[in-house]
Amino acid sequence: MGRTIGYARCSTASQSTDAQVAELKAAGCDRIFHEKVSSRLPEEKRIQLQASLAVLEAGDCWTISKLDRAGRSMVEVINRLHDLQSRGIYVRTLDGLLDTRALGKMAPLVIGLLTGLAEVEREMIRERTQESVDHRRRTGGDLGGRPGLEQVKKENILKLRDEGHSLRKIRTLTGVSLSAVQRTCKESERLDAMPEGDVGYEIHNRAVELNKGALKPYE
Repeated sequence: MGRTIGYARCSTASQSTDAQVAELKAAGCDRIFHEKVSSRLPEEKRIQLQASLAVLEAGDCWTISKLDRAGRSMVEVINRLHDLQSRGIYVRTLDGLLDTRALGKMAPLVIGLLTGLAEVEREMIRERTQESVDHRRRTGGDLGGRPGLEQVKKENILKLRDEGHSLRKIRTLTGVSLSAVQRTCKESERLDAMPEGDVGYEIHNRAVELNKGALKPYE
């Protein structure tokens, strides 16, 4: 039987990891890593996240309060699940959403379905932004996305950034000017002191829909 390694994170000065740590202790974690760091900070700069992943060995279970603790975007979360699965490490969320040990042979299927959802999301982002650009071209609207960028386009820019795309690539995918892409990303960086964004909750909600009555623990 492997160890249970816990990881907790919060991202604002007004938040605390105390509640998450208490839950992880109650869940029987052998070691707990926790940190207060922006969800927008690249994962290589999240010291305690990297430490928790580094100590994991085959047969261990990496335990977090919710799936959004595993990454900044759906793509990052799914890449993490793939990596841990390939290393023989289980993943459990304390909200009951995911337990790859309980899923047994079904675990790769669940991760595969989540991967499919991420691919669909990327394609939907591309289609939405292209439709917006086409509409602006037809109606003579502004293609530059100046300060009045609608919220959905800002969200698309930030999602693509979190997936690791360069600013120039984001400009190509969204049809928004490079200066507007840069401005949106800078504005996002200034929001580090704000509560968690919606990415994790979106991951959570999509995975809940995926699991509703369809997937049962492997016996």
